[in-house]
Amino acid sequence: QVQLVESGGGLVQAGGSLRLSCAASGSIFSINAMGWYRQAPGKQRELVAVITSSGRLNYGDSVKGRFTISRDNAKNTVYLQMNSLKPEDTAVYYCKGDIQATYYSERLDYWGQGTQVTVSS
Repeated sequence: QVQLVESGGGLVQAGGSLRLSCAASGSIFSINAMGWYRQAPGKQRELVAVITSSGRLNYGDSVKGRFTISRDNAKNTVYLQMNSLKPEDTAVYYCKGDIQATYYSERLDYWGQGTQVTVSS
């Protein structure tokens, strides 16, 4: 059983910073891409940032230059450093991992439970 657990959300004023963490645990053979997505009320879930196992990065246009994704492969953990936060960044942030649980299993997408980020103006 694979689990992804996010932490680090909270309430911050506009212009402030937060750092999210997402740790994968359980039966894990390999982790490919890991990423962050967010969903604001009444809106579709959108890509925030993704990092592949080789370190290739991809960011959503609205966060480029403000957010930085990184990962610690030894800890099966991905981070999201969020700077210069804006009220429009308010959303539930979800971690996703493209994970192969065992040598014999296929790669599947696993999601965390989400962590709330609220940016006040």
